[in-house]
Amino acid sequence: MTSPAAGHINPVIVVAVVLSAILEVLDSTIVNVALPHIQAAFGATTDQATWILTSYIVSAVVIMPLTGFVARRVGRRRLILTAVTGFATMSVMCGLSWSLETIVAFRLAQGMFGAFLIPLSQSILFDAYPREKRGQAMAVFGLGVVVAPVLGPTVGAILTEYFSWRMVFFVNLPVAAMALLLLAGELPDDETEEVRIDWKGLALLAIGIGCLQFVLDQGETKDWLSSRVIQVALIASVLGAFGFIIHVLTTEKPVVDLRFFADRNFALCNLVIAGFAISLFGGIAILPTFVQNLLDYPVITSGHLFIPRGVAAGLSMVLTGAVLVTRFDPRVLAGLGMLLTAVSNFMMGALNMDAGFWELAWPGAVSGLGMGLVFVPMSILAFESISKSRQDEASGLFNVTRQLGSSVGISLVGTWVVRGLQTNTAVLSQNVTPYNPAAQAYLAPLNLTPDSAQGAAILGQEIAQQAELISYLTVFNNLGLLALATIPLLFFCKAPKPGTQASVPAH
Repeated sequence: MTSPAAGHINPVIVVAVVLSAILEVLDSTIVNVALPHIQAAFGATTDQATWILTSYIVSAVVIMPLTGFVARRVGRRRLILTAVTGFATMSVMCGLSWSLETIVAFRLAQGMFGAFLIPLSQSILFDAYPREKRGQAMAVFGLGVVVAPVLGPTVGAILTEYFSWRMVFFVNLPVAAMALLLLAGELPDDETEEVRIDWKGLALLAIGIGCLQFVLDQGETKDWLSSRVIQVALIASVLGAFGFIIHVLTTEKPVVDLRFFADRNFALCNLVIAGFAISLFGGIAILPTFVQNLLDYPVITSGHLFIPRGVAAGLSMVLTGAVLVTRFDPRVLAGLGMLLTAVSNFMMGALNMDAGFWELAWPGAVSGLGMGLVFVPMSILAFESISKSRQDEASGLFNVTRQLGSSVGISLVGTWVVRGLQTNTAVLSQNVTPYNPAAQAYLAPLNLTPDSAQGAAILGQEIAQQAELISYLTVFNNLGLLALATIPLLFFCKAPKPGTQASVPAH
């Protein structure tokens, strides 16, 4: 696909590829809210139900690095049309699923098709904009891929509450149909290459990344290294990754070229985006359970909490891509975004049991502002030295890093909350005795004493609640510290050359 003539942008292609990207990123979060309903419908345990999420993520993260290879072999146009069609078909099959096994299988296939959508959409959108307006391309792309997953829980809550869990899959159909119609009519054909299939590299990559993703998703529920399954998967992941690295370094044309990481900016930006994904998506992952299970907010209200974050992210994305990146050092902008991400987590870490809606929503809005300031400048820095012919491949790697960072974040916060709950419960229980003046004063208005059966039960309930609250607040504060720790890495990146701030793709 050739670059457009100067000043000419095809708005139809822009809309089509953003819709394609939204399909994948929206589906990555919209299903989470419906998971308890799907679990109940199929009579599954919590551990079994998580495979609905795990199967999708594992297949997507394995296939995503292959985007550049497959696009060269079959062409961007054919690949994205196939990916959108396959994704929509599997969405229908997920909605029609009749058992846990079938929905897990369909989600696995859905993830395989969805893996191509983000990298391809980004590369096509990059080519759709003339060089001097590619900062706007990043804003448009980011508007879709950042705001959609943030609003996913809200959409999922509404569909599940008022319709059925099956609607979270069927809602993909009109979006996919519109994207297909526009892409088929406007996206030009592109040249293909005869590319040798690196089967050995493909197998090692699948083992390394797939097993790692499995460990991250299932580690907490299976008690990490206490589980033989996790032990085997972790060993397989390490061996697969080691074998893949050796293979890449000794093969002329590997399926995925890790030599991109020899570029200082690309390597550092991958580290930063991983830290950002952990800090951002780790907090997003525990927010629904925090407000529903601990603060007793209804599902629909917890979904509404994501709206201020999404609105702020959209505004920040547009402002950063259209105005700020052309006037300020992207390293400074990204650093400011990471700072806002940290502040957002610290605001959450200062809450208590009486937190109202806006006390919960404002940190989300601050986080949303930070999202735009991070995503757009990070793309400028990461792709500063990557040639145009290798954008598909580099984009696939960058998105895998983001996805793995998100998975690490979700896995970490789950472990921190559970382990923190155990530790905090033990500490609080030691301090609350029948002779503790605070415990006696707490029960006095109820005419109860700590050594009575009813009084002990009330204290036990309060201890459990406070232990859980402390666990969540500690997690939010840890995520804030992680965001701060990544900021210095930005200033080891090379500053973009004058006039190139708008000349690189979004991620």
